[in-house]
Amino acid sequence: MTLAVKPRPSLENQHFHVVVIGGGINGVAVARECARAGKRTLLVEQNDFASGVTSRSTRIIHGGLRYLEHGELDLVRESARERERLLCDRPHLVHPTRFLFLLNEKSQRSAMKVRAGLWLYQRISGKKTAQLSEMELMRVERSLDAGHQWSIFNYEDAQCEFPERLVAEWVTEAADAGAVVRNHCEVLAVNVAGGRASGVLLRDRISGKDARVDASWIINCAGPWVDRVCARSAVRTPKPLVGGVRGSHIVLPRFSGAPSAALYTEAADGRPFFVLPWNEQILVGTTEVPDTSDPGKTAPSNEEIEYLLRALSQLFPKARISARDIKYAFAGVRPLPHSPGSEPSAVTRSHLLHDHTAEGAARLISVIGGKLTTAASLARECARKIGISVPEPKAIAMGPSASLDPTMDDEVREIAQAGSISLESARGMVEWHGKRSTDIARMALVSAELRAPVCPHTSHIVAEVVEAYRKEFAVTMGDVLLRRVPVALGPCWSESCSREAALRIGAVLGWDDQAIGSNLESFEMERTSFLRRPSSNTAVLEAAAD
Repeated sequence: MTLAVKPRPSLENQHFHVVVIGGGINGVAVARECARAGKRTLLVEQNDFASGVTSRSTRIIHGGLRYLEHGELDLVRESARERERLLCDRPHLVHPTRFLFLLNEKSQRSAMKVRAGLWLYQRISGKKTAQLSEMELMRVERSLDAGHQWSIFNYEDAQCEFPERLVAEWVTEAADAGAVVRNHCEVLAVNVAGGRASGVLLRDRISGKDARVDASWIINCAGPWVDRVCARSAVRTPKPLVGGVRGSHIVLPRFSGAPSAALYTEAADGRPFFVLPWNEQILVGTTEVPDTSDPGKTAPSNEEIEYLLRALSQLFPKARISARDIKYAFAGVRPLPHSPGSEPSAVTRSHLLHDHTAEGAARLISVIGGKLTTAASLARECARKIGISVPEPKAIAMGPSASLDPTMDDEVREIAQAGSISLESARGMVEWHGKRSTDIARMALVSAELRAPVCPHTSHIVAEVVEAYRKEFAVTMGDVLLRRVPVALGPCWSESCSREAALRIGAVLGWDDQAIGSNLESFEMERTSFLRRPSSNTAVLEAAAD
């Protein structure tokens, strides 16, 4: 089977009711909302959808327990409602997760304060505590530093292991509703004349061609690039809109004593951090460091990696974790509101919509802040602000979440039979592609090459890759293997896996040797830029773990 990737038609002189700049989860949600309301919508992203902040997050869909400390009750309510909608609408991607809040006698938060906060959190979210068994609690306690007296509290939130997949689904739904979507397409400037924004100048990074399009409204959802879009367009705001805060994470293999539940606790300096089972590994994060550098080049510093490694090692000293255990680290810049002089942890996580009319650019709206959990509600608010009538979605009954779909096993068997693939491959397909799995499985029947695993270490098959190119707007191998079918985030991925994947994908897509080589080289450059191995000079990091 050979798949020809069609060239993208020019957008020159086209008119759109709404142009959305930025293809992270917020921009995609806004474009989907506008398109579903029948508005001609263009969504553009300079790199790939979800390749920025979205893919560098802690991957939690939470009601905002931490926001209670800062009195943001409205944000907690909004987050809890949106979490329940995601659990209901995307059960294959968003799962209920048990969290343990750990305190010891040196913690800056008192047990009484945490107990009261959890009581209020549960009242707002309508969830009862999902109790762990005594055996599970004892297992966690045995793994922790025995030199402390631990208080352990239960609560429930949710996790989206792969928000990249959620974005891929929303992009596809936006396109199905009529939106034109373009990744690898940069906005060079917003056209501003006569006191209003009237369109954008684009550069297609695939073809290298420029195009001008007209627009009735422009929504700047560029995340940490929001101020750069304004500056390029000569839209001068009295002060920066975004104050970038870098958040770094480290990823390790599962270690002896690693928890099966997610942990929320404090580092030695009192900052909260998470230890999460993720993708058959352990994800630890995050830091909060002011960062005004190029968001596209952000990377975790050695100091941040040291900080996270020390915090984890102090929590689980018996595991004897060292810097050599870190598989990789990654970082992203959160586009929080510009708040000079404020501690990063105290800056609101609620989103703001900035109307640029006062700066001589009416009909340009910049979106500041936002998070995974509340992207859909942000999109509804943004659509209403530009005059689109958007009804409130039906209320979701908030209560205990089912941990498993009782019909999933039957669905997996049906998918396996439809595609003549293994149950393991069918299960992985359902977990990542949901209702679209049937179409992918039927495509896999065409050839053994489509039913082959992407690499020997994964059950995900080449047919999923073809679907990403055909239906999910993937352009590069990085678009596929890091976001649409993100097997390259797995615990066993290596350069040899990349080579094998390029050969198997190339055989199906009709790549010649030169195309295979160039795709492989570009993919490895992107992967190593995103997933950073700690510096070879690990003496400081090793000392941090002692």
